[in-house]
Amino acid sequence: MPLLLGLVAGVQADNLETIRCGVVGQHADRWQTSFWTGDEFTAAHAVASEAIDRGEVVTKGEFSAIQVQTSGVPSSSETADASRSTASPSATRTQASAADETAGVMPGIPNLALLLSINGRPAPPALLRTLSITLGRFLGLHRDRQNDTRRLWQTTTMLQNAAVWQQLDDDDELLESVARCACEVLSCDRATIFLWDKSRRRLIGRPAIGIEGGVLEVEDNAGIVGEVLQSRNPRWWSAGGNDGGRVNRRIDQAQKFNTHSLLAVPMVNSRDQIIGVFEAINAYQDDHRSGAFDAADVRTLSELALHAVVAIDSQRTRANLTRTRDRLVSQAAESNPLVGNHELIRDLRTNASKVAPTDLSVLILGQNGTGKEVLAQHIHYHSERRNGPFVAVNCAALVESLLESELFGHEKGAFTDASGTRQGKFELAHGGTLFLDEVGDMSPGGQAKLLRVLEERVVVRVGGSQPIPVDTRVIAATNQPLQDLIAAKRFREDLFFRLNVVSLTLPPLASRGSDVLMLAEHFLERFCRQIGRVVPRFDETSRRAMIMHPWPGNVRELRNTIERVCYLTSGDLIHEEDLMLRPIEGALPSFPATTMRNSMGGTIINLNEATREFQIAHIEAAIMACGGNMTEAASKLGLHRSNLYRKMRQLGMSTSD
Repeated sequence: MPLLLGLVAGVQADNLETIRCGVVGQHADRWQTSFWTGDEFTAAHAVASEAIDRGEVVTKGEFSAIQVQTSGVPSSSETADASRSTASPSATRTQASAADETAGVMPGIPNLALLLSINGRPAPPALLRTLSITLGRFLGLHRDRQNDTRRLWQTTTMLQNAAVWQQLDDDDELLESVARCACEVLSCDRATIFLWDKSRRRLIGRPAIGIEGGVLEVEDNAGIVGEVLQSRNPRWWSAGGNDGGRVNRRIDQAQKFNTHSLLAVPMVNSRDQIIGVFEAINAYQDDHRSGAFDAADVRTLSELALHAVVAIDSQRTRANLTRTRDRLVSQAAESNPLVGNHELIRDLRTNASKVAPTDLSVLILGQNGTGKEVLAQHIHYHSERRNGPFVAVNCAALVESLLESELFGHEKGAFTDASGTRQGKFELAHGGTLFLDEVGDMSPGGQAKLLRVLEERVVVRVGGSQPIPVDTRVIAATNQPLQDLIAAKRFREDLFFRLNVVSLTLPPLASRGSDVLMLAEHFLERFCRQIGRVVPRFDETSRRAMIMHPWPGNVRELRNTIERVCYLTSGDLIHEEDLMLRPIEGALPSFPATTMRNSMGGTIINLNEATREFQIAHIEAAIMACGGNMTEAASKLGLHRSNLYRKMRQLGMSTSD
């Protein structure tokens, strides 16, 4: 500094010891000597204060003093931001308001005065003004460099944190991370995000440090945050003025805390809707400022608020999508439950739940209509893949020429009708489950291609050359005896072993006892709800008819029967004739309400009743032959003891000793 002053003043280097100079600054209400050379001047602070107050050169004793020309000169970073701003309209209003309220004050530089004495005499006014301007520009450049360095650090820190926020799904963790970032980049004591609960007209602040539960609720028109919410413009406050009532001191007293500076900016989303207020409290004193927030802090917190709004909106959107997905998955799982209390169904449900969490291939066996796809869906929705797709393919409906395109996809122009690129079922089921129904009807060429994909876990589209990895679980089903097909060379044995890691067999409906009635009630309630009618009840004749019917079409036949009943009947009771069950081939026609006389004069009752009476007589004879030993009788009848009791109750027989 002495060399700079000597060069500017034209003083020779060997006379520099005759220069006495200093720079005095005003920090809040205190005066401090920032720089001094030579013997100190006891009246320096008073002369500097007078020079700043009068705005002209002041001479006293050996010194002359002048205010350093720092005011009214915008920093380069502020000028660049103003000319290149691409912020939202609300952010632009924020910056304009900040500029209006801090015009003529440069952050980081206090009111300064230059004092100079040359050879024991006050420096000439012209020289002093020149030095004042030069020093002001030097300090401005120094300030710009400091601000640019700080600004770069702040921006880098905010962007790094914003990238992390996009990965956070927990609401409290996200808000706390944003608040910590604000404290870091603004160098302040506390930060709180107030989200607006518009319906309750409340601002909910989180995280609220020092408040029990970490949440602070205030009215949306109270205090400085209320001012920001109503005006959509930033507000800041420092202690020492006559507006101390703007700060809620009751909160300070409850927390044993003292607020001495406060800054709050609006949080506006991409739809120009204000969602809350971002507040920072108690700025630290450093080289950048004197313990109060300034215009640069307004800009920084406003930009941080934009990043926070994007992160909050993104987190809320992900949360809503996750809830919607989980709800749809639950509805899909509940739409086709594995209904039944028969022992075979209970065991099947247990085994399916065991294999569901794994990625093992499953082969489901059973007659047509027994519910093989329902069981496959049960496995899918109880697995870790339940949020992925469930794609079903009927292999019997695909000729070999279309099988490869359907399962593996094709590229545009691969064949005559390939007008565009198409994903195959394996790609569509990526991350989920592919259900291959009637896999026993697949052509030999299709079996070979399927085996290759199951072993390599990659597909190549028809007409393409790029292998595409697929993460797909395969569940296959068939109603054919695959072992017989293997013996007849119609099914590949290696494909059978690949698919038959776990085998599950669905029993025919006729062997499931009272499950028929349970399924009938389930379908009745579902179809009545779909068409909006009151659910009727089955009378005793219809229940008995459903128990006695052999159900050659299994669950599918029962489902179609109940659907027909729901649409064609209108009463509160469903009778046997309403079911319109098909008669058994080769048997006499059933006449529910009449009897027939044969030529012998006897009575021919309907087949269901005859079957019931035969079963009752046969069971009674078996019990009598075993001397009343129910365990032995059940064994001779090919039943478990509990199943025998259940059958007797279905037939209306007494089960007491």
